[in-house]
Amino acid sequence: MHIGDLAEKTGLSVRSIRHYGDIGLLPASGRSEGGFRLYTEDDLRRLFFIKSMKPLGLSLDEINELIDLMESDSLGDSGQARLQELTVRVQEKAATLERFARQGRELEAQLKKRLAQG
Repeated sequence: MHIGDLAEKTGLSVRSIRHYGDIGLLPASGRSEGGFRLYTEDDLRRLFFIKSMKPLGLSLDEINELIDLMESDSLGDSGQARLQELTVRVQEKAATLERFARQGRELEAQLKKRLAQG
């Protein structure tokens, strides 16, 4: 598929996808005869993974590192340690987001209660 297809399916801009390719985060799987970047379903899944990591506060370098670690056949001690660090960071950010969501639901309930009172 072409880069525009990825953009449409993921809701990301073509510019962002090109940037991800330029920094090695999402290299194109191939090129068309006309030189256009071509992507596979695996690339699409990878892009959805990248997109899902952004709200967790990971930098693009960290996301790239995380993908490399997850795709590695053998982590070794340093890889295991780094994967553990990133796991803890993701857990902390997820807990923060859950707390914000809970606070949002509580505020929503208060506002609805006030609206019902007239």
